[in-house]
Amino acid sequence: MLSILACGSLFFPGLFYGLRKVLKSTFTHWNDADVVAVSERLVSSVHASLATVSGLVVVNTCQNVMTDRHWLVDSFVLFGAPYMLYDISAMYLTHYHQHRLGTSAAHQNHSLQTVKAFLRKERLLVLHHMALLLVFMPIVLFFRRGLGDFFIACFWMTEFSTPFVSLGKILIQFGLENSKLHWINGVMVLASFFTCRILLFPYMYWRYGRQFDIPLHSVPFHLPLHCNVGNLSILAPQVYWFILLVKKARRLYLRKGNAQGPKTE
Repeated sequence: MLSILACGSLFFPGLFYGLRKVLKSTFTHWNDADVVAVSERLVSSVHASLATVSGLVVVNTCQNVMTDRHWLVDSFVLFGAPYMLYDISAMYLTHYHQHRLGTSAAHQNHSLQTVKAFLRKERLLVLHHMALLLVFMPIVLFFRRGLGDFFIACFWMTEFSTPFVSLGKILIQFGLENSKLHWINGVMVLASFFTCRILLFPYMYWRYGRQFDIPLHSVPFHLPLHCNVGNLSILAPQVYWFILLVKKARRLYLRKGNAQGPKTE
């Protein structure tokens, strides 16, 4: 258990450090903010890819959604736990270097003020990471009595949209926000987010109902209240973030249409 935790503690910060070195030497015209931001997003994509693949493996293995076990579940929870603390640190570094780009803040050092500004800006993501670390991880490892590997793996598959979100931010950073690739990636962001972060919940209820011969609309009434409340508490921010993504996509589409203007003969 400790060895797996140690591997995760070394892997994610080590990958971040290595990517910063490579990007800094490869793209010599980039500033520190660019290097840190791209490195953070690449590591985030790696973690998301590992989580998605692990989730697919477990979901396709578990026939009984309640009792079937897979060794990947506890192992990946331990391996991925350090990522939560690492990612908060990496997000803070991105915020810090971007803040220093301003003329008046060019020589500003780390301070309580910059930490507070970061927490105000990224409060939802920080809360999300800490909840996974302090609530989700102990439940998975110690309190679920070996039940529900299938459902935990389903939650991992919500990370499928993360690489597309990261790629979109990287394309903007390269000045390619008006490119066809950015448009295609935006469609993939919306499709993957809606499929793996919203439709995933009725899929889990459907799999449970199919196993116990319960109609989908009746499944919530056959589950303990805390299961429904827990699912709702996870689903709610996903719906909120999806609405933000749709609004952003609509603004970009309208801005692009206005920039092109009406055609004249």
